[in-house]
Amino acid sequence: MKLSVSKVLLVALVLGVVGLVWWAFVPSAVEVDLARVERGDLSVTVDHEGKTRIRERYVVSSPLAGRLLRIELHSGDSLRARKTLLAAIEPSEPALLDARALAEAEARVKGAEAARERAVPQLRSTQASYELAEINLGRIRKLYERGSATHQELDDAEHRLRVAHEDARAAQFAARIADFELELARAALVRTRPASAGEPDAGRFEIRAPVDGRVLRVFQESELVVSAGTRLLEVGDSTDLEVEVDVLSEDAVKVRPGAEVILEHWGGDAPLRGRVRIVEPSAFTKTSALGVDEQRVNVLIDIIDPPARRPTLGDAFRVEARIVIWEGKDVRKIPAGALFRVAGGWAVFLFERGKARLRLLRIGHDNGLETEVLDGLREGDRVILHPSDRIKDGLSVVGR
Repeated sequence: MKLSVSKVLLVALVLGVVGLVWWAFVPSAVEVDLARVERGDLSVTVDHEGKTRIRERYVVSSPLAGRLLRIELHSGDSLRARKTLLAAIEPSEPALLDARALAEAEARVKGAEAARERAVPQLRSTQASYELAEINLGRIRKLYERGSATHQELDDAEHRLRVAHEDARAAQFAARIADFELELARAALVRTRPASAGEPDAGRFEIRAPVDGRVLRVFQESELVVSAGTRLLEVGDSTDLEVEVDVLSEDAVKVRPGAEVILEHWGGDAPLRGRVRIVEPSAFTKTSALGVDEQRVNVLIDIIDPPARRPTLGDAFRVEARIVIWEGKDVRKIPAGALFRVAGGWAVFLFERGKARLRLLRIGHDNGLETEVLDGLREGDRVILHPSDRIKDGLSVVGR
């Protein structure tokens, strides 16, 4: 029996209407952003602003009273130890013949001698500590090559060697400064005493640079009469920089000496590498921009990269420091934006055959951008990023 054309058209029309009604009431798939579960390196950092500072700086003061001649040096001028003239002081006769001035000059000589006596054994002690740290590092390195020592023990030994080296450098600088101050004090004493019969006039008293470096600041530039102890200049080596970062006390307890640091946004093309030298043991109160009192701790960081990579970086320059407090190799991780809280735990929506499937997770470390997945997902799984309230378990979804 053959159907007429009109009946065929009617059946087709009815089927079309039913299909349209079904399509209207069936929920359409929601478009979502997807990300894969991957394996890779993950590091957790403490990020804070800091500033550079010259490791060893020296304030040059007048060793005796007199008339200071105009200082011709300016900030940034280069200095050579024992050669560059910093300042000159002409004698003022009433002060030179004053008994109190003579007693003060003698006292400064004794004080400089005592400072030198303290600096010399301190230098020997730090040099001995450096030699011991070098020997211990060689021993740990041999044990590590044989598999009898861990990588952490090797890192600790290398850090102790770096700290001992920096302590020895600081002690050597202090010893040189003590010698310089003693020399200045003795020279000032000679010029403070009245000249003997037949002795030529001592003339002006010259102060030369104690160390190689640059002029950081000039406190007294114009000619004037100064008293003993008046600050004249501040000098130091502008290439010997460290970074000072004040972090919240709750972050400071996580930072360990020897931790790797990435220094960014200092003005150069590439980040600089650093390493934590010391976390100061005491905190201080600082008011935040919101007016909240915070307990903060100074963290001192050594810059590992040589001065040639940072020729324009100077004293008190701003940097952003990322201090690594944990680092994992070949960990399973997902973007942190895929996670949300469920019943006190963490979960994600897994993309599986066009459906969103709720999956509870056990997570590890998190750096704000990526999160370590300990259990609940496999490598290669795809998860939904930033799921909205529309996403439910079993909902049809499609990747954008």
